[in-house]
Amino acid sequence: MTSGAWGNSIPGVGTFFVGIDVAPGRYRCLDGKGGWWVRFTGPGGGDPVGSWPLPAGPAEIEIAPTDFAFETHVGGQWERLAPARSPDGGAPLRPVADPTLREELDVVVMRRRPLVWLAPLTVLGVGLAGSVFLGTLWLLGMAMMATLIALGTPSVSLDLQRARELDRRRDRYLVPEDLDDPARDLLGRVQAAIDTVRDSAVNREGMLDTVDNAVTLPRQEWEIAQVLARQSKLRGEQEEAGATGIPEVAAALEPLRAKLEISVQAVTRRVEALERYAERTRAADEALRAHRHLEVLAARAHEYDELLADTVRDDLALPAIERLTAQSDALAQTLRTRLTEAAEAGDELPPAT
Repeated sequence: MTSGAWGNSIPGVGTFFVGIDVAPGRYRCLDGKGGWWVRFTGPGGGDPVGSWPLPAGPAEIEIAPTDFAFETHVGGQWERLAPARSPDGGAPLRPVADPTLREELDVVVMRRRPLVWLAPLTVLGVGLAGSVFLGTLWLLGMAMMATLIALGTPSVSLDLQRARELDRRRDRYLVPEDLDDPARDLLGRVQAAIDTVRDSAVNREGMLDTVDNAVTLPRQEWEIAQVLARQSKLRGEQEEAGATGIPEVAAALEPLRAKLEISVQAVTRRVEALERYAERTRAADEALRAHRHLEVLAARAHEYDELLADTVRDDLALPAIERLTAQSDALAQTLRTRLTEAAEAGDELPPAT
């Protein structure tokens, strides 16, 4: 199974775990002619849904947060048009994985790749050996079988191997069902803030150069999700124990509830720090858009100057051009200030462990 880029695109060929390799959402491939895709839906991907062959021209696919994996075989790559949306219009929660898990699984798969490719070579060897006694038709048949195995067996076998390895590492990723309602609310805020930063123009263009978002944000999300999962488990145990109605049990639960509340407050502060970072990034994005528009106007200012020079005295054009230049300088300063504020907000995030 090929590792995907956790971002806004998916390579055209490979199988990718949703929420670990790729983000759910709506994707488009500019030309999927002759290709195909499969969404592995349901628990563990037991209900596959696919399309083959794809017609010429653009192809679109909606990868749901509840999908297990997405398999694709097209000539180009898939570009994400929009994040996934839940029926109520909000962004649904996605699974959260240890950022090092994907690379670890890839290493395991790569170790098995040479062994998997021995299968078609073995069949071809049998064909060569048997051709001495059974003739050319036998060799031709075995060569065709080796070709079919080479086209299908390696990818299927490696996909199954990667799925098995993922199942063995169940403690390295979390799904929304692992959390209770309060924890889901906080994780939703975390993912909304991360998406805001990740999808911002200033991030895509590398303007937040003091913060390595590609490394920092997944690590922050994973560490917060781990804490939320433990809090959910403890809250469930407390509710179960409190339901007994035994006074001694209720008394024993009081200090435990207090400690849990302190933990909730601490992780909430961490979530709020992410939200401040996202808000500063959004403000920097707004300043960048305004600055780009003003740059376009400034680049065409000479046309207005020439127009005024042709109709009225030249000195009437100068104040308008000077005002435009001053506005451009002021907005550029605003952009620099907001980028600095966004970087400072990113530095406020707790260090990832």
